[in-house]
Amino acid sequence: MTKSDPVHSSHSTDDNHYAVEPISESHVIAARARQATLTKPAGSLGRLEDIASQLAGIQRSDTPKIENKWVVVAAGDHGVVEEGVSAFPQAVTAQMVANFLSGGAAVSALARNAGASVKIVDAGVANPIPGDTTELVDAKLADGTNNFANGPAMSYKNAVEIVEQGMVLATELAEDGADLIAVGEMGIGNTTAASAITSVLLSKSAKTVTGHGTGIDEVTRLKKAYVVSKANKINNPDPKYPIDVLAKVGGFEIGFLAGVIIGAAKAKTLVVLDGFISTSAALIAAAISPISKQYMLASHKSVEPGHILALEHLGLKPAVDLDMRLGEASGAVLSIPIIEAAVRVHNEMATFEEAAVSGEHAPQAEGTRGTSNSEPATH
Repeated sequence: MTKSDPVHSSHSTDDNHYAVEPISESHVIAARARQATLTKPAGSLGRLEDIASQLAGIQRSDTPKIENKWVVVAAGDHGVVEEGVSAFPQAVTAQMVANFLSGGAAVSALARNAGASVKIVDAGVANPIPGDTTELVDAKLADGTNNFANGPAMSYKNAVEIVEQGMVLATELAEDGADLIAVGEMGIGNTTAASAITSVLLSKSAKTVTGHGTGIDEVTRLKKAYVVSKANKINNPDPKYPIDVLAKVGGFEIGFLAGVIIGAAKAKTLVVLDGFISTSAALIAAAISPISKQYMLASHKSVEPGHILALEHLGLKPAVDLDMRLGEASGAVLSIPIIEAAVRVHNEMATFEEAAVSGEHAPQAEGTRGTSNSEPATH
């Protein structure tokens, strides 16, 4: 799908359309059993064991693999920037999309390091994108959202449609062999939308979930929290209906990523979340299709307070904590080598028997009592 090949289609919100098959618990159990025989104290590889077990369940395989890695970065603008909630002007969104396309962004460098391919999606960029846009995926339904401080961000129809487009892209990538899809975003003002979504779906106050975004000062943060509170009061999004929440206080790029997450889960493909905004998309996806959580992996914990709360709500434990808050899938891509390492040690380590090491007298990790001390692979 390129600029000349849009993915505009329609679909009802029928629950079966969003249905996701649970990961294979038998393969998770088998992966745990294999790890118990490897030449290490039980549970001593911590989260690496969880990741390998989750992948085994997702791929329905005793030997999970990570070979075909994709990064999806969706960009969209937000009318709420009219309220002065961002440190940067809206024009930066289009300029950064051009930077993505030319390979000059942080995610570009990190993707090259991880050996991952990148899809850049125009999910509603307001300004013309400079430079060569032939590789840009066109999913635009409007030039950004409306100012949701005054009314709904988008129509319900457009909210359904943008989620559908994300599902279509994820399905195509999976059909082309993707076994990992990392998701990220770009859009000036989108931490305000993420804060509004998180506030509604977690039943938390706007002030609790609203952070400093791109580097605003405390006065502006409080102003942003006020705007989020005002928007939620004016629009009255219903947390029982996640598409309603997306339509009233969301963003086009957030809706697109929610669709990518659901589409990846339907295609039995691991989806790696980035920071606050992509995790707000995961909140939407999980509210639409709860089982999709089993296919999610949290890459990192950002400094945004709403992100920390959203991860707790989803039951996801981040792989790293590096005080990152850039977005654009930077944290998600940074975690790919960790995921690959988890697969390698699971598949390539020798068992006690193979290595002629006595498992009976092998040292146990403190506190494990023969089992992993990490969170279960399923959520």
